Amino acid sequence: MKVSIIIPCFNEKNTVEALLDNVNQDSLFDKEIIVIDDFSTDGTREILKKINDKYTKLILNESNSGKGYCIQKGIKEANGDIILIQDADLEYSPTDYKKLIDPITNGDADVVFGSRFVGSQQTRVLYFWHTVGNKFLTILSNMFTNLNLTDMECCYKVFKKDVIQNIRLKENRFGFEPEVTAKLSKMNIKIYEVGVKYFGRKYSEGKKISWKDGFAAIYHIIRYNLFS
Repeated sequence: MKVSIIIPCFNEKNTVEALLDNVNQDSLFDKEIIVIDDFSTDGTREILKKINDKYTKLILNESNSGKGYCIQKGIKEANGDIILIQDADLEYSPTDYKKLIDPITNGDADVVFGSRFVGSQQTRVLYFWHTVGNKFLTILSNMFTNLNLTDMECCYKVFKKDVIQNIRLKENRFGFEPEVTAKLSKMNIKIYEVGVKYFGRKYSEGKKISWKDGFAAIYHIIRYNLFS
């Protein structure tokens, strides 16, 4: 099976080349790498243009449109049988690809969520309230979807192409996570969850998500479970 790895990217000049090197180290499966630069202003897209041997396709947004928008563009361009979402910030390790993909290739799952909160994986110890916030959002989402996920907001989500390409996605920013979770929960599909390593960043190291995104996620959880 061919795997399409979709990498939304915004102002990641310090990590994007190393991330692509890590992605390319895995030779266990046929893959295409689609990078979507979301109008970076820190030199990221200039770096990407210089290292064009490290990805299959580069999409350059003409304005800063958000992570969800980048993912939607990547999904439309993907040719693989499986589609995997990868952040460009080195918080998540491509060494987890095999176990994320295995439930699909083995015929057990249609969709796989990564989780920072299950298993015995390496995890950098960081912000307490971020952890509380993530777990609260997952529980709230589960109350509406009747799923038993442990980490709805995890970057790693892996889909059979025919599943994700048949979902009409609307959210252009961080609302992608609660939206896609709500819409998947309404489908007759098998969803698995796999523990992944997590090397979180401090804000001084480039972390972007804030408390405002948490309140937005609550809105999107309610919106896509009750009114969509």
